[in-house]
Amino acid sequence: MARTYVVGYFVGSLSSTSINRILSKALIALAPEDLEFVELPIANLPLYSPDYDADFPPEARALKEAIAGVDAVLFVTPEYNRSIPGALKNAIDWASRPWGQNSFDHMPAAVIGASIGAIGTAVGQQSLRAVLSFCNARQMTSPEAYIHYSTDVFDPDGGVRNEDTAEFLTAYMQEFHDHLVRVLTVLPRATSL
Repeated sequence: MARTYVVGYFVGSLSSTSINRILSKALIALAPEDLEFVELPIANLPLYSPDYDADFPPEARALKEAIAGVDAVLFVTPEYNRSIPGALKNAIDWASRPWGQNSFDHMPAAVIGASIGAIGTAVGQQSLRAVLSFCNARQMTSPEAYIHYSTDVFDPDGGVRNEDTAEFLTAYMQEFHDHLVRVLTVLPRATSL
């Protein structure tokens, strides 16, 4: 029987009308069947401070436990001011601390984002990739995916109306699947924090 891989996904926007949440729904619908998805929530995290390192608050412990329970992570995020949304960076800071307990160490990871602008989150993704490199995440580097969002292409529920876009996103998710399988073959996930 084929193994099911659990993918934790981050939606970098806290907006109730997030186009990246719509993109995440599209990606889940187009993903290979042996991928199961769980959202890694970031909205209720307090701001990270090293003062918490000796005693994490419940929300941060829950985040680290949720990441420990997945095989890979997918970042679906907008670009804010040519960089990473603050809420997402805060979540990464929590998950990578305290020192020596980095939840992203050797974790298979991929980055994608949607924007109404022409560059489709390209600069923000580069900022995020730099942070994930420091966190020692095993990033999928190709294909890059800078999605130009339009209501002509995406339904509010994540349906993809454009055949070329659906084909690209399907291929992206297959590539992510293959990437995480390769990484986990060499670097199996630890079973505890």
